[in-house]
Amino acid sequence: MPLRLFAAFLAALFFGSLPTRAADDPVPSKCTAIAQGLPEATYASFTPAQAFVDGDVTITYAGHSTYVIETPGGVRIATDYSGLYGSDPLPRIVTMNKAHRTHYTDLPDRGIEHVLRGWNPDGGPAKHALVVDDVYVRNVPTNIRRFGEMERDGNSIFIFEVAGLCIGHLGHLHHRLEDAHYGAIGRLDVVMVPIDGGMTLSIDAMTEITTRLYSSMILPMHRHSTPIGEFTSLMGDGFAVEFRPSRSLKVSLRSLPNRPTIVVLDGV
Repeated sequence: MPLRLFAAFLAALFFGSLPTRAADDPVPSKCTAIAQGLPEATYASFTPAQAFVDGDVTITYAGHSTYVIETPGGVRIATDYSGLYGSDPLPRIVTMNKAHRTHYTDLPDRGIEHVLRGWNPDGGPAKHALVVDDVYVRNVPTNIRRFGEMERDGNSIFIFEVAGLCIGHLGHLHHRLEDAHYGAIGRLDVVMVPIDGGMTLSIDAMTEITTRLYSSMILPMHRHSTPIGEFTSLMGDGFAVEFRPSRSLKVSLRSLPNRPTIVVLDGV
């Protein structure tokens, strides 16, 4: 049995044996290395039988830093949502970061059930731990540059745990990650990485982060005019590269590539 499937089997066995959890208990993360540090979760719509829904997750590049994630249970999520991309049909969950207007909106459609901001308007770090049907969404706060200075906790890396997969979106990341960040992120099977080379981080710094995360599937985003080859060449021969003619792909725990692969979808 492949190691990743064996790990998924053990996780299912372990979590399946846990007693029923109260709605205000922390959610056990299959991805994080620091499960005891998670904030309490908000259960929007969840039953224990849905925790290990199998099936394909559909990921679509909508534009800029917005990927649309559709879970096997039918939950639609849009990342770094500004309203320009990923709004048709309307997602149930959106995540935002405030570095630029192309990553958030002050006026999200009222039909969106859950608006998760990567910053806390009241100050301090944003804390999200949301379960909706078959997906668990959490965040790891990072800092952003604002007017030449670093603003603490102004950005978030969002992590989506669904169908046994751990999917991460690095947001508008402005600094290298520390060990504590990597520990809080945990395993990422799929990671969405900004490769603009300057507005977020240099290509060197982003390849360092991506290499350490060592995800099975790397999805570039936020590219602007940076040649895609600048990123793929620095990632080295240890990472395969696939250019796909479609804006969408389907992925499951069983279909992850055996070799870490940079997948460039149409429009990136």
